[in-house]
Amino acid sequence: MSNPDREELQRIAQQVEVNRERLQNLESQVVRLEEVRQEQARAIMALEAIPESGASDAMIPLGGGVQIIADIPSEAGAVVDIGSGIQAEKTREEALEILLTRNQELLRLMDSLKSEFDETEKLVIELATQFNDGVAELQDELPETPEATSSEESESRPKRRRRKRGTEFTLDD
Repeated sequence: MSNPDREELQRIAQQVEVNRERLQNLESQVVRLEEVRQEQARAIMALEAIPESGASDAMIPLGGGVQIIADIPSEAGAVVDIGSGIQAEKTREEALEILLTRNQELLRLMDSLKSEFDETEKLVIELATQFNDGVAELQDELPETPEATSSEESESRPKRRRRKRGTEFTLDD
């Protein structure tokens, strides 16, 4: 970046902030999807644990640490949410297939979000480096203190001082 000005540095700082917020959103999406994936994985394990012949006195979790004891006949199916709040009864095998497919879709989506996170993180690092380099260049261009050898020279040059305010540098004449 040659001859950075304050507006350019401020624009870069804003881009850094916007992309950091994007990183936080991506991270929270991945966390939520992982929770859903784990819930589905538990349902898959539960379905796989039911013998084909059924089960008697099976403990079925209702949530909140509560379970109900029930008999599961060999032909018993499962009720599955098939989208938009609509549920349908499926065989255990069909329910298992649906859950496995959903889990694969979730893993692909999570991988995509993680790739987007990595790309955004790389961009934030590049922008932050660009910002820091620009600030350093701007500081190098400013004289520390005017050292005049005569009073005439001192009067002809405006005095400048640097003052840092947040991530923006301002110059006072």
